[in-house]
Amino acid sequence: MKKFQAENERKEAYYVGLMNSVGYRNKDIDKPVIGIVNSWNDVNPGHKPLRELAQYVKEGIWAANGTPAEFNVPAPCDGMAQMRGMNYVLPSRDLIAGSIEAMVESHAFDGLVFLCSCDKIVPGMLIAAAKLDLPCIFLTAGSMIPYEADGKSYVTPDLKEAIGSVNSGKITEEKFRCFKENICYSAGTCSMYGTANTMGVFTEVIGIAPVDSTTMLFCSAAKCRQARDVGEQVVKLVSENKKFTHFVTKEAFYNGIRHVSATGGSTNFVIHSLAIAEILGYGINLAEFDRIQKEIPVIAKFKPSSKYNMYDYYKAGGVMSTLNAIKKYLDLTAKNVMGSTLGELLQRFSAAVNTEIVHGIDNSFHENGCFAILYGNLAPNGCVVKKSGVAPSMFYHRGPAVVFDSEEDVMEHLLNSDVKPGSVLVIRYEGPKGGPGMREMSIPAATLVGIGLHTSVAMITDGRFSGATHGP
Repeated sequence: MKKFQAENERKEAYYVGLMNSVGYRNKDIDKPVIGIVNSWNDVNPGHKPLRELAQYVKEGIWAANGTPAEFNVPAPCDGMAQMRGMNYVLPSRDLIAGSIEAMVESHAFDGLVFLCSCDKIVPGMLIAAAKLDLPCIFLTAGSMIPYEADGKSYVTPDLKEAIGSVNSGKITEEKFRCFKENICYSAGTCSMYGTANTMGVFTEVIGIAPVDSTTMLFCSAAKCRQARDVGEQVVKLVSENKKFTHFVTKEAFYNGIRHVSATGGSTNFVIHSLAIAEILGYGINLAEFDRIQKEIPVIAKFKPSSKYNMYDYYKAGGVMSTLNAIKKYLDLTAKNVMGSTLGELLQRFSAAVNTEIVHGIDNSFHENGCFAILYGNLAPNGCVVKKSGVAPSMFYHRGPAVVFDSEEDVMEHLLNSDVKPGSVLVIRYEGPKGGPGMREMSIPAATLVGIGLHTSVAMITDGRFSGATHGP
């Protein structure tokens, strides 16, 4: 026995020596070593709070007799990465997933905490978590403080729409300057139900993150306490060997799809959920996704498809309120990393629900999910429209095609030409190969809204549309 122990010590000498060199004691290394995958940086508002949040996670890990070990991954901001930068954004999802896998497999962490926000970072980390299948918990930064002015609440997509408004003379240059300085009011994830918050809420519903971690304000004291709880809980998950797939079963994944559809989530969710399902081996294709999502009535809509932001969602009852509204469609035996089943969480839910924001299934916005999966000569393998963000008058539209060969070309047209009501703007060569990188037509779509033509003009692209935009 002693000989075996001595051999083991010799084999581990290199690892122990190098861990000693960065400040870990031998007794620290003997505890569960928890990798903190942090996407903190100084140039992305959704990620700026994560440096401080990581310290609270570490406190929780130490308190639970674990050892925290933090490392970072890239986290570009979709909003900043427009035009040329958009060539890199969707590919960054898989870069992030690969970076995490390489680091975790190299260092053999016992468990993981994923600190993430924003459009490609949450799905990139979910892909990595699915591949690695270790005990882990996700925690997002929390939402940005909305900007209040003139008796209205403004959030990030309103700034994009203001580009069209100032160009068409609907607002003054002075008002536009004020919007530029103030609409993105603080750090935190942009306070809309775009891709970032759609994916953040999805992590909660599939059981891999604390409930309401996405919609609460980034600066709330509850967020600090939540981070400590996450640190403690992940050490417990390691001791119980409860891995990612212990929680993210196929049934839990279906819960997540249903909830996104019921709450009017981002079209980008379709791309990301199918990629994660592929890694998990759940075999969900576009047709199966459509079958699942259209079983559900749409019971809530948020910015940019309504006037309500993420903090409004939180105050209206949060994620538990929307889960409760559709509970008859959900598998209530699904487990959550914080120690309850979905059914148990809903039994304890007693917050007052703002029914103006969160409707019941008998008072839904739409009957058959928030997405329309369409097939035709331009998209024989399918395409996606977020119908909950489209005026019903545009559910059927016929008009002359005006064709552009890039995002830059259509923006030139929107800003410097007369866009004829009734037309269909077609932006081609923006697909995965064409862009390359399947750029999203975020600013063109928002500009169209700002001009006021989203109820008479449609857009078609082989690229993507953003969760931050609405219209046909």
